[in-house]
Amino acid sequence: MDITTIFGIIFGVTCLLTAFVLEHGQLGSLVQLTAFMIVFGGTIGATVVGFTLEEVKTVPQLLRVAFQEKKYDELGLIQQLVGIADKARREGLLSLEQVLPEIEDRFLQQALQLIIDGTDPELTRNMLETEMYAVEQRHKVGISMFEAAGGYAPTMGIIGTVMGLIQVLSNLSDPSSLGPAIAVAFVATLYGVSSANLLWLPIAAKLKNKSGKEKMIRELILEGILSIQAGENPTIIREKLMTFLHPRIRNTWEAESSGGIGVGM
Repeated sequence: MDITTIFGIIFGVTCLLTAFVLEHGQLGSLVQLTAFMIVFGGTIGATVVGFTLEEVKTVPQLLRVAFQEKKYDELGLIQQLVGIADKARREGLLSLEQVLPEIEDRFLQQALQLIIDGTDPELTRNMLETEMYAVEQRHKVGISMFEAAGGYAPTMGIIGTVMGLIQVLSNLSDPSSLGPAIAVAFVATLYGVSSANLLWLPIAAKLKNKSGKEKMIRELILEGILSIQAGENPTIIREKLMTFLHPRIRNTWEAESSGGIGVGM
């Protein structure tokens, strides 16, 4: 599980509720079924309108992506590409067919197959960039669904509050009940604003962050594959790909490296 996603949501909600209790509020007063239905039902309904059924069906998968941690070993990938480059330089591109079954990353496997098949370098670049673009567009659709929900939720909260105030103002026979009734009406606004800023928008931000990391990994693979296809020196390829790493990771590796390629296939 992605600890930061879970911790962030739980910590944020806990702080809000704790602050409410410290101000002598009663947690039970925040539990309002009608407000919940208006805000969350209205938000989901409004969001669904803007997307196709197939896109909406991806929501469970998007939530899994947001809440499950996926680690990227950029340094390991670079070493793998350098090892592949060394093998291609010594034995030729056709020899890379032997390592295809060992490749777990589908994009890297696809890229290797293209250069093994002797695809023109420009066509290889175009095909892989098209694949990257298609994946990025799918990610954008998923991100935009949660961003849309984050935009609708506060408005639905206001709608819920207005509906509650209409009910309050339509019955003014008991002035002593106006205060509690108005407080209940404003629970919808609380639901709307808090769900937008503690749930929908943070999940969209997490998906955007993970999409950016995946894009960077694919760009690294693309650069490595094109360099391998061009027959560049493995050492040069390594130095080129190391620029994709965070300076801290790069400096640590350079300090520990013995200077050799050190990757066998």
